[in-house]
Amino acid sequence: MRLRTKLLVLVAVLAMIAAACGDSAEEETTTTTAAAEEETTTTTAAAEETTTTTEAMEDELIVGVSWNNYNEERWAKSDEPAIIGALDAAGVTYISTDAGSSAEQQLADVENLISQGANALIILAQDGTAIKPAVAAALEQGVPVIAYDRLIEDPGALYITFDNVEVGRMQARVIYDLVPAGNYVFIKGNQADANADFLRGGQQEILQEAIDAGDIVNVGESYTDNWDPAVAQTNMEQFLTQNNNEVDAVVASNDGMAGGVVAALAAQGLDGIVPVSGQDGDAAALNRVALGTQAVSVWKDARELGRAAGEAAVELALGAALGDVSGTVMFDSPGGNSMTSILLAPIPITQENLDIVLDAGWIDDATLCQNVPSGTVDACP
Repeated sequence: MRLRTKLLVLVAVLAMIAAACGDSAEEETTTTTAAAEEETTTTTAAAEETTTTTEAMEDELIVGVSWNNYNEERWAKSDEPAIIGALDAAGVTYISTDAGSSAEQQLADVENLISQGANALIILAQDGTAIKPAVAAALEQGVPVIAYDRLIEDPGALYITFDNVEVGRMQARVIYDLVPAGNYVFIKGNQADANADFLRGGQQEILQEAIDAGDIVNVGESYTDNWDPAVAQTNMEQFLTQNNNEVDAVVASNDGMAGGVVAALAAQGLDGIVPVSGQDGDAAALNRVALGTQAVSVWKDARELGRAAGEAAVELALGAALGDVSGTVMFDSPGGNSMTSILLAPIPITQENLDIVLDAGWIDDATLCQNVPSGTVDACP
């Protein structure tokens, strides 16, 4: 009897243990299943997030800028910030390269920008002819191109610049008003840059009649490699030597070169006596205008040019046709191409209207009026 009772108790205990084990297994199974479901949900969410991020990257617009160099003051100071500002306002990414004045490097740079995913390109050409294969390749790949400030003879590119022929006219008008007769020197820009000849053509329009009449004598004319001020100074020194310093006026095509010319004149005691032209509105040049050692700097507000290029690049990256970009006109190029263009208006700055660049915030009083005797110029009281 006792044995049977013990057996019954043992059976009951085993049953309870079995039941407990079953509950534990079920709980473990439930927990494992829940964990698996949670992991699956997390993995799915992560995958969806990755997909969303990838789509966002694919939807991101990128504009690539190929700079030929940063030797000129204006590129980094004015043009680039304006381009970036326009792109930032549209939520577009900016990437860039600097060719260091190498036409060969710029060809590789353009290819590099495309490989980085550029949806549109802005190219400041070192050599408007040498860069043409890279432009053609970009257009073939569906990447629109803006020829920035320097002409690239490809009608598939959008040409954005100031009216450089008019810049040349403005330079010549100021110099001619000061010196209607005498020996003139012409310091031109880089021969590989079409702007050099645009400027010279505009100058010639104003001066040709006086040249034909014999009132103006061209006693020196030279291109300047890379618009380099040092080269311009050397060329000017040679012209002074060849003409026994008998030079009455210098039509220099930009401010950097004008600085080289003024340095050469100063060495002969002729700075402030021989009027010199320039363009770009460089700070040093505007100070020379205030001092009287440079007669004129034709101001091209590079901030406006950069903004116009940035906004046009966004339109093109979004798929706009050239002719549909805001503010475009047609321009007949020297190569016989009809170029879709945006041409901005320049302003000649002389001692009489220096307040224009001051009021525009282009330059501050201290920089403009450095070493200028008080009261000699209205802008520097």
